[in-house]
Amino acid sequence: MQFKEKKKKSVGINITSLIDVMFILLIFFMVSSSFIEQSGMKLELPTVKSQEVARIENLLMFVSKDGDIKIGQKSVPMDSLAFEIERLVPEMKEKTLILKADKATEHGLIIQIMDIAKRSGLKKIVIGTQFEDL
Repeated sequence: MQFKEKKKKSVGINITSLIDVMFILLIFFMVSSSFIEQSGMKLELPTVKSQEVARIENLLMFVSKDGDIKIGQKSVPMDSLAFEIERLVPEMKEKTLILKADKATEHGLIIQIMDIAKRSGLKKIVIGTQFEDL
């Protein structure tokens, strides 16, 4: 007696629906991501090899190598810096200053600004840097 051999079915995974889901997720993340363009003065930020990202929802301050200070788009002289920060602090959700200073700025000026910021009611200071590729 001769038996018929059963044909083995090839086992495969249908990934068509998986690909559709991946494309939908890709489109969702592309549309929902936000790109924040920062305006300000031209600065040459110091570079770091480690990287930590901070969201810009707080007070943003620029200091040029000449010592010019800008809070957002507004130029602020050093003698009225404390008043300007104190005016903005009650409106802030998180009491954080993001300080972006040119790497040629005097160290003493940065320390003065940080001291004024702390005395004016800010709780946290983040120093802006530029990531250095290896």
